Amino acid sequence: MFAASNQLLWSMIGLLLTMGGTFLEVYGTSLPWNWSQQGIKTFPLGVSYQMGAVLLVGCLGGRNAAALSQIAYLVMGLTLLPVFAEGGGIGYVKLSQFGYLLGFIPGAWICGYFAFKARPRLETLAFSCLCGLLTVHLCGITYLIVNYIFPWRVAENISLIQAILRYSWFSLPGQMVVVCAVTVIAYILRHIMFY
Repeated sequence: MFAASNQLLWSMIGLLLTMGGTFLEVYGTSLPWNWSQQGIKTFPLGVSYQMGAVLLVGCLGGRNAAALSQIAYLVMGLTLLPVFAEGGGIGYVKLSQFGYLLGFIPGAWICGYFAFKARPRLETLAFSCLCGLLTVHLCGITYLIVNYIFPWRVAENISLIQAILRYSWFSLPGQMVVVCAVTVIAYILRHIMFY
């Protein structure tokens, strides 16, 4: 599909976007037809651009570049570089949310796989992003379940259901907005770059 040099370039772009997106919060605005009366108001959506970066590199760079960028991101974070939202280090594997970071690898790969199975249309790119997002959440929930079964995890005083709600359910509305944005951006860029 892509030459090795192109895949390496896209994986580096994906790594940089994921690192930067980790620390940038997503904001929404008030509806445009209210701007003349109330002005433009922004409000946080409770998620970062991290998931958008994972999906965007899948839509633009393909499955291998996307997975490679996320492997590099995890390796950097686990070797004490503060690229994760709460720092870094090998102790991060004991945190409940680490499963979602692990899910970035198969999620990015699946997104990249489906993004290049058909011509780049809005619906095919949206489908690939949704498949990648679902994969990340399935990996995260699986890790949460395993994390609650074994006693080596960092103790949280919340139930498994509360953890799933915190890390998956409550973030889905904001992440769906990010998926819509990634779909449009990927559609435009794929047509500009003629692939």
